Amino acid sequence: MGGAISIGLAKAGADIAIVTSNNRSQETQQQIEALGRKVHTIVANLMDESALDSVVKETLSVFGKIDILVNNAGIIRRTPAADHAASDWHDVLNLNLNSAFFLSQLVGREMIKQGSGKIINIASMLSFQGGINVPGYTASKHAIAGITKALANEWASKGIQVNAIAPGYMETDNTAALRADQERTAQIMVRIPAGRWGTPEDLQGPAVFLASAASDYMNGHVLCVDGGWMAR
Repeated sequence: MGGAISIGLAKAGADIAIVTSNNRSQETQQQIEALGRKVHTIVANLMDESALDSVVKETLSVFGKIDILVNNAGIIRRTPAADHAASDWHDVLNLNLNSAFFLSQLVGREMIKQGSGKIINIASMLSFQGGINVPGYTASKHAIAGITKALANEWASKGIQVNAIAPGYMETDNTAALRADQERTAQIMVRIPAGRWGTPEDLQGPAVFLASAASDYMNGHVLCVDGGWMAR
């Protein structure tokens, strides 16, 4: 999803700093360069809180400012709640929630100085629902919705819009195991009015909207991009 959002923002005129833990973003970088935009890749482990400050400093040194932050990094661990390992709980909360808050805090300080900025968090359908066998992920995504609203309350008056996108069931690496479960996939498909799983490209338009002046009076909103899942 991060790659697709990056390309969508680049198509709309943004230069891009990609933060990746595994340096597998070469294809995304090439596509952004082909659009004539500047792109810089930073390899960092966002589960390491001490690395976040370096990520922001490197981005500022390359681009001079940060106008948009997309908090997309996330993992999911699928285990029944009674068997959910403490290490899985802490890993999921650390990456999905802690990195999003502390990056928002660091970048938010810069945006407050410049009097403008757009922060887009990636929420989930499980920001609204409980899910099955994903207690840590559900907790993290409920918290992302809350943090989005909390930061919007503090920063809207400073020219910063903080909103979130809640993707529906998307065809990504995180859902590979779920899509391989034919029974669960059938249950999910019955509830999606659009009749299909989403693709990362479905998030490009919403991300561009939330990153643009078109959303200047939108604050603390969790925007569902779900094929109608929440309407059913």
